[in-house]
Amino acid sequence: MDPIDLKILALLQTDATLSVSVIGEQVGLSQTPCWKRIQRLQADGVINRRVAVLDPDKLGLGLTVFVSIEAADHSKDWLDRFASEITTMPEVLEFYRMAGDVDYMLRVVVSDMAAYDIFYKRLTATLPLKNVTSRFAMQKVKSTTALPLPAPPARKRALQPPVIGE
Repeated sequence: MDPIDLKILALLQTDATLSVSVIGEQVGLSQTPCWKRIQRLQADGVINRRVAVLDPDKLGLGLTVFVSIEAADHSKDWLDRFASEITTMPEVLEFYRMAGDVDYMLRVVVSDMAAYDIFYKRLTATLPLKNVTSRFAMQKVKSTTALPLPAPPARKRALQPPVIGE
């Protein structure tokens, strides 16, 4: 991946609705080479999809809960069944297997505490769990979908021979 690819990715992370001609203009490419790079980045799986980022509060989904789970079982069969159940729950926006004192972490978004209680009961009914801890977000301080892209490699300057006699 070269500096132009990184610039294209930075632009798309900010606004995926930009036209290829606008992106090309901003990265110094004509439309066709820019389009080919975007297609390659998609084919290589660097760009997974382009989506609209919605405001949960405006949709009545104002409660974010981080749920830590300690598993009662650590077998492959249990994990497969648990993952299968959790991935079908639309309230779960993120689902991670963790290292450390908890086994799984979920980011759950619901409308209110009553909706979370319904979700919690469904969650605890899926499979035996050792412990479930819920942490409720009071304020969103930062939220971004943009990944911190690596800085483009610095250009190597050609070594200039020393000027003698000046």
